[in-house]
Parts: sequence; structure tokens; C-alpha cells
Amino acid sequence: MAPPTYIISRVGDPIFALLIGLGATVTRINREAKEKGKTTEQTIEAGKRRLSSLFK
Repeated sequence: MAPPTYIISRVGDPIFALLIGLGATVTRINREAKEKGKTTEQTIEAGKRRLSSLFK
């Protein structure tokens, strides 16, 4: 049986996938916010407010 093939490593591949997914999510959120007329700074502030309310 052939050994599994990894792009980076057994541990690195899932971490890489998470980073790519998070980057795609951030890009989409920013693009949709810009279509609504918001700036990137406004989008970041809204995200910070939502995150801070989750951890209270």
C-alpha cells in the first residue's frame, strides 16, 4: 500500500486549509460590505464589535 501523499505535511495540510478558508471568508465579507457602500475600516469595526460581544 502506498503511503499517503501530503501537500505540506500531515499536520500542515489541515492548518493550511483553515487559513485558506478563513481568507476566502474575509474576502467575501469585505466584498459584500463594499457593495453595500461600507469601507473596509467600517467592516473591521463591525467584526470587532461582534467578536467582543461573543466573549463577554
